[in-house]
Amino acid sequence: MSNYQNEYNKAANNPQQFWKEQAQQIDWFTFPTQILSDDENGIERWFADGELNTCWLALDYHVANGRADNTALIYDSPVTGTKKRYTYVELRDEVAKVAGMLSNLGVEKGDRVVLYMPMIPEAAMAMLACARLGAIHSVVFGGFAPNELAVRIEDAEPKVVLTASCGIEVNKVLAYKPLVDKAIMDSRWKPSNVVVFQRSQGLANLGHERDLDWKTVVTAAKPHECVPVKATDPLYILYTSGTTGKPKGVVRDNGGHAVAMKYSMSSIYNIDQDRVFWAASDVGWVVGHSYIVYAPLIHGCTTLLFEGKPVRTPDPGAFWRVCEEYQVQAIFSAPTAFRAIKKEDPQGIELAKYDLSKLETIFMAGERLDPPTLEWVSEMTNKPVIDHWWQTETGWAIAANMIGIEMMTVKPGSATVPVPGYQVEILDESGEQAKANQQGYVTLKRPLPPGCLPTVWRNHDRFQSGYLSHFEGYYLSGDGGYVDEEGYLFIMGRIDDVINVAGHRLSTGEMEEVVGGHPAIAECAVVGIHDDLKGQIPLGLVVLKDGVSVEDAALASELVGKVRAEIGAVACFDQALVVDRLPKTRSGKILRRVIRQIADGEQYVVPSTIDDPSSLTEIERVLER
Repeated sequence: MSNYQNEYNKAANNPQQFWKEQAQQIDWFTFPTQILSDDENGIERWFADGELNTCWLALDYHVANGRADNTALIYDSPVTGTKKRYTYVELRDEVAKVAGMLSNLGVEKGDRVVLYMPMIPEAAMAMLACARLGAIHSVVFGGFAPNELAVRIEDAEPKVVLTASCGIEVNKVLAYKPLVDKAIMDSRWKPSNVVVFQRSQGLANLGHERDLDWKTVVTAAKPHECVPVKATDPLYILYTSGTTGKPKGVVRDNGGHAVAMKYSMSSIYNIDQDRVFWAASDVGWVVGHSYIVYAPLIHGCTTLLFEGKPVRTPDPGAFWRVCEEYQVQAIFSAPTAFRAIKKEDPQGIELAKYDLSKLETIFMAGERLDPPTLEWVSEMTNKPVIDHWWQTETGWAIAANMIGIEMMTVKPGSATVPVPGYQVEILDESGEQAKANQQGYVTLKRPLPPGCLPTVWRNHDRFQSGYLSHFEGYYLSGDGGYVDEEGYLFIMGRIDDVINVAGHRLSTGEMEEVVGGHPAIAECAVVGIHDDLKGQIPLGLVVLKDGVSVEDAALASELVGKVRAEIGAVACFDQALVVDRLPKTRSGKILRRVIRQIADGEQYVVPSTIDDPSSLTEIERVLER
């Protein structure tokens, strides 16, 4: 039996014993005797009678165990030209002062604090300070529109909002304070205070009586000790978009989260203590919560906080420069980041300037990793490229190549195998298990492992109806896919992205894989649009690599032929249009639903998470031609 299979079987056959052993890897104030139990809603909860503090695990524990002077956090900001390092004791002391400041403002265990901040060290400090007090933080991506921030303030009801005077984009300074003021004005809930970290690139006007200057109130505060909390007490609320338009507040608890984070750093990422781990994401997303702030610090690594982009800060060599400069052991980002690098540096000229000898692994998640991107990054870097699949709701990977246990063969298009603790099953419409290679609903058999959401903030009915009611005893992921004869999981996209062409259910993800394999294509999207005869037909939108010159008609003909050859005429793929860019969220997800609505002439709402609203105008223009 393989090492992976042995580990997986242990977790599946005796989950209580398996997760008790993992729980012993972190420092509890009171070790749990109840490893797995049900709460009042009948939801499985891990370590219910255990007590701990997540900030203690991330900082104080290391200070107390001889690692005070080791580097905890590196801040690298090419948009401001700033670089800074914090040791564990320095970060602990800063966080303790921020916690003292929040306590002076009346924040106690169980209270909520909303963070609306850019990628600066104070954002991580604020998250850890909330954890230190047992308060519940809710980070809202800096730059979100005021109405979106207002909705989250109303739902979370924070005592305090923490923000900065501005965020800094490429060649642009975005004032945050006016956005916060508008959000509070529009919200039915009014926080007691707004604490503003002033940045020299754009100072804010602190004109309201609730406004406070961050440095002033933190300087006046005394350091605060860690407050013990129950394992089942919430650590944070993170809002994810909902199908009804109202965001869902995903709740993450303290105990299960800490255990899962610690386990994942060794088993999935294979990271050594004191090495540098870089999640090139944002603290506004779940990746930033799990793998910029919490997991690396709990594990005892150096974590890297990067205020920049994969391109244009200043060039497509930005990621490789950071990897060389800080001797990064593993980098983790979304495929869209590497597609942006591939588009601007297809021959790897910038990449070749840097020494990547210390970089061992490149991880990708957040959207489907198309095989052409995997192959390009792997070929250019000569490093293992590891796809893994997870969700905001789970907080850590559902499926991965468990390189800390056993490196498995990479299959392009697959997130490899289920992580120990997750029982992934593909079900058909009637709830029957699908055969190998048969597409269906990707579900997780309960109980879910530690770290996954136990509810939606103040709306348990929504959690039950959205995730648990479709198939009895299962969590519905919302993704479609299949498992092959060797147990490899292939995620083919959201259930919405399966189209019905003349009675044939076809995956747009599979078509994207074929289209994206063309040497001229940097990235692409395929959506199903309405057709009177066939119900739906696929439409392809493609972005060319920089420096590529090809006639649109000739390219479209080649792509149609490629899809016909690799999938078949049944796909009815006969439209491929060239665009300059695809509309995406700030986290890099392509807005396929909105593209589909534009193509079908439907009314659509510009999502609050969109990175560049003008990209939708271009889609409209191209489709009108």
